[in-house]
Amino acid sequence: MHQPRSFIDKVFLLIKGLAMGTANKVPGVSGGIVAFVAGFYEEFIYSLQKINLKAFKLLFNGRFKSFYRYINGQFLTLLIFGMLVSYFSVSKLLDYFLEHNELYVWATFFGMIIGSIYFISKDFEHWNRKTIIAGIIGLLAGISISFLSPARENDNLLFIFLCGIISVSGMTLPGLSGSFILILLGNYVLLLVDSVNALYDTIAEVVQGDFGFTSNQERLDTLKILAVFTLGSATGLVTLSHLLGYVLKHFRHITTAVIIGFITGSLGVVWPWKRTIFVKDALGNVLSDSNGDPIIRNYERYLPDLNNPDTWWAVVFVVLGIVILMALEWYGKNRKKT
Repeated sequence: MHQPRSFIDKVFLLIKGLAMGTANKVPGVSGGIVAFVAGFYEEFIYSLQKINLKAFKLLFNGRFKSFYRYINGQFLTLLIFGMLVSYFSVSKLLDYFLEHNELYVWATFFGMIIGSIYFISKDFEHWNRKTIIAGIIGLLAGISISFLSPARENDNLLFIFLCGIISVSGMTLPGLSGSFILILLGNYVLLLVDSVNALYDTIAEVVQGDFGFTSNQERLDTLKILAVFTLGSATGLVTLSHLLGYVLKHFRHITTAVIIGFITGSLGVVWPWKRTIFVKDALGNVLSDSNGDPIIRNYERYLPDLNNPDTWWAVVFVVLGIVILMALEWYGKNRKKT
């Protein structure tokens, strides 16, 4: 049985959904870390596991209330609603700050990930030969991902479906950024910028009674890509949750060691002091997406200049990120006591 939630708990769960959705959109940041640190990771995986054959039988037999209770519907509804809202609100705000205060945004995320490493590892008392090897494998995997070079954009529908399955891993695997993987696959702009904006524009037009998009073949193609990507994401979310549920049940300590190592290795992806490398044409001109925003290829990291005041402000934001994680931990502990 799931413990009853107060109104405040429901509000906080909605906020966690907002945070998780926002984190999923930022390259280098994992929504799974939000779930892990905020204390609802296992409930999230467990609830997704409940979307199975029995759940569909309840649904097709018209037993909607039983279906809703069986899949922990209130929890999933609030969380997923928060994620969806973030894609059209909080993530837009985040895009603004990334454009105008990029260093401070990355510094905050860097601090949050340092805090999450501390949070996960502080109570882990099962280090032995197997878990140390697992931690090292996770560490090397995390470091390796940060040095991979992105591929070119590919709108093949089968590839888009696979992108959906792979990218959603950021929600289920703490430390693995689905958005960063989409950059590596070459489809970040197509799937998380162009297609989302196409959906937003379409909804806005329909609300105004304008159905002109039905004769816009480019818009329809983009919406079809988004639909396939969403289907792939849903497939990946359910299948990965079943796999992770099994792994967490039978190899909990080894899995935790891999996660600690992987998150530590992924710190290089969110290193605050870096320059954005944009996609350029043969003449050296920066290419833009359909909204006029420059297309990001990757990031070039450098050591901070200690004589620059911005460096010390960035350190302040790193500390702020750590404090945010400690506050989440404090809330999680106090909720369990009540």
